[in-house]
Amino acid sequence: MKNFMDKNFMLQSETAQMLYHDYAADMPIFDYHCHLPPQEIAEDRNWDNLAEIWLGGDHYKWRAMRTNGVSEKLVTGDASWEDKFAAWAQTVPYTMRNPLYHWTHLELQRCFGIDKVLSPETADEIYGSCSAMLKRPEFSARSLMQKMKVKAVCTTDDPADSLEHHIKISEDGFDVKVLPTFRPDKAMNLAPAGSNAVGSNGWKKYIQTLEKSAGMEIKDFSSLIEATDKRHEFFHSVGCRLSDHGVSYVPDVDATPAELDGIFAKAMSGAEIALEDREKFEAVFLYEVGKMNHARGWVQQFHVGVFRNNNRRLFAKLGPDTGFDSVADFRQGPGLVRLLDRLDSSDQLAKSILYNINPGDNELMATLIGCYQDGSFPGKMQFGSGWWFLDQKDGMEKQMNALSALGLLSRFVGMLTDSRSFLSYPRHEYFRRILCNLIGTDVENGELPNDIQWLGQMVQDISFNNAENYFGIEL
Repeated sequence: MKNFMDKNFMLQSETAQMLYHDYAADMPIFDYHCHLPPQEIAEDRNWDNLAEIWLGGDHYKWRAMRTNGVSEKLVTGDASWEDKFAAWAQTVPYTMRNPLYHWTHLELQRCFGIDKVLSPETADEIYGSCSAMLKRPEFSARSLMQKMKVKAVCTTDDPADSLEHHIKISEDGFDVKVLPTFRPDKAMNLAPAGSNAVGSNGWKKYIQTLEKSAGMEIKDFSSLIEATDKRHEFFHSVGCRLSDHGVSYVPDVDATPAELDGIFAKAMSGAEIALEDREKFEAVFLYEVGKMNHARGWVQQFHVGVFRNNNRRLFAKLGPDTGFDSVADFRQGPGLVRLLDRLDSSDQLAKSILYNINPGDNELMATLIGCYQDGSFPGKMQFGSGWWFLDQKDGMEKQMNALSALGLLSRFVGMLTDSRSFLSYPRHEYFRRILCNLIGTDVENGELPNDIQWLGQMVQDISFNNAENYFGIEL
């Protein structure tokens, strides 16, 4: 019997162990999609305790705690951090076979040097030790990033954002690149309040905010695109090289300028917009931003397939991104094909990464990207890593198996944290161990040659090098 989470955790063969320890383990991290608050990096924040950094915004943990019968007071309510941590420690033993169990203990090991299993019996000791460490300068936001060998992170930012914190980080000369990502979802999403949108009544207020940022009046659809382009240009000047779009699905529709102006006027009046018109607005907006991405040499990302804010009662109380989203079963193909093909037809298709959250779409994504590879760059079109509900062992293996069978795993840009926590970087290690075990198993089975030098280079490329080359961000 193997020891729990020892140095060969998840590495089930000698080849896998060699690939991980000799090639993957020491590679730096390029975290090209995350939700870290830039302000906390700019201020080089320290945390008062372990619960604050671990439970303050982690809806993965919140879901597990609710499922374990923990009251909302101890999840997102006004209970003390000590009581919230005790509730989490009580929940952890019940998370076995959920990735949270592995992530929790990887973070304790790698960030704090603690090998003990978290449980109600060890909770006080672990909480006290980690909380004391977090107050020290070497556990500040920037220090944690450096400790984890992070070379670059790309945060997720609204077009109206001033990017003042990114600018400060750059001016400070911090040796980790911290760059914004252009996420214009609020500008295009006219869905009612309660969905993944600002809502029709809030949309006008958002447009007014965007007007101030862009320094121009937004009076119709074309001026909305002009303002968005101004902000796109500003983001570029601050170092942004990625856009990101979180949509349930890309609509398979088009619209005339007159239709779009009519929808714009109706939304500005505060009226609720019918689904058909929301789809038209979103589809054309995505196309216009796609052209901007190509013109400035950016990478565009599409995260699709989520039912958001399914619990209306708690959405009204807590807001979005609080643990009430699920895998959706929308038909993803037609709209993506329309958008990508339209951009490709005019030679305006930027490098693109497609992420699905429904594993039933794996083969769709893996084959769709092959339709738009054009020889201009290795792996121009990417099937993104296992995302959200799929960023666990089974989900990652299925994603990489689909990509291997139907594309080129060797050109894959690898893992990201998609996290709001500065303790989440061991997720890259988790991914690398799974990758090395997958390849090592094939070697042991005689399905791949025992060419460790070549396979090791491939592992290093997927771990870091491919991302560095793909995004073209000088590190």
